[in-house]
Amino acid sequence: MKRILLALTLLCGGIGAYAQSPAAAPVKDTTRIWTIHGQNTFLINQSSFNHWAAGGTNAFAANAVFDYDFDYKKDKWSWDNKVIAGYGLSKQNGTSWRKNDDRIIANSLLGYQAAKYWLYTFYVNFQTQFTNGYNYNADGTRSLISAPFAPAYLTLGPGFAYKKSDNFRINISPAAARFTIVQNDSLSSIGSFGVTPGNKSLFEFGASLDGYYKANIATNISVENILKLYENYLKRPGNVYMDYTLNLFMKVNKFVTVNGGFELINDPNAKVPVLNNGVEENHSLFQVKQIFGAGLTYKF
Repeated sequence: MKRILLALTLLCGGIGAYAQSPAAAPVKDTTRIWTIHGQNTFLINQSSFNHWAAGGTNAFAANAVFDYDFDYKKDKWSWDNKVIAGYGLSKQNGTSWRKNDDRIIANSLLGYQAAKYWLYTFYVNFQTQFTNGYNYNADGTRSLISAPFAPAYLTLGPGFAYKKSDNFRINISPAAARFTIVQNDSLSSIGSFGVTPGNKSLFEFGASLDGYYKANIATNISVENILKLYENYLKRPGNVYMDYTLNLFMKVNKFVTVNGGFELINDPNAKVPVLNNGVEENHSLFQVKQIFGAGLTYKF
């Protein structure tokens, strides 16, 4: 329950802070059934030190993010689809290149208008990654902790949504199925991501909430809040999966932007290695990711 309250506080805090200045939505041609738009972003982040008295480590990072929307609207029917693909690498002195971002996300929300801002819905969410993920040890060795389709998450179910605009919507599904897929043999054999050792999938049934809010906070500065919650009715109710993302977009000119991202994940099924008095143990911990950089963005 504390984790649910934390997640809702994060989303509501973002909404409350910026509710005075909603993001301006692009003007739509109401005669068109399909609307397609998106953006391609390439970010770089670099730091270097030479005889710097305070110390420091040379570092370089590069990230690419592709974010596309495919939306359908006719009469009372709507079908909103979003695809996000992101990948990034970073390097510090004394280490090899390591990824700092790796995601494939597809969201689909089919809706039938029930009232002015309310819809009956059916939604599908899919997530996985492009490449292997590793835990790097102090002695330079590494161990595999994830891989393409290991995990992959598929969540779907009927529900209802409150949609004020394309920039503010909340979808709730009280009867949502969630599949966790672990196709890598070595990871499935040890029961990674909650699967029974030797099995390659895990079925869960529960309730989900997806929230989205985007707003302008100043000229050429906007913030985006994305919240996903899932509670499994079948096992350990109260252990809620949470994924909260805060993205900050600062526009310099038509093509140059400064972007920042913060992501907080709580996954009861994902265990990460932690040293406890020199002994490696696996624990379910809050996962935190931060990315900040300047680069090029092309919107269409």
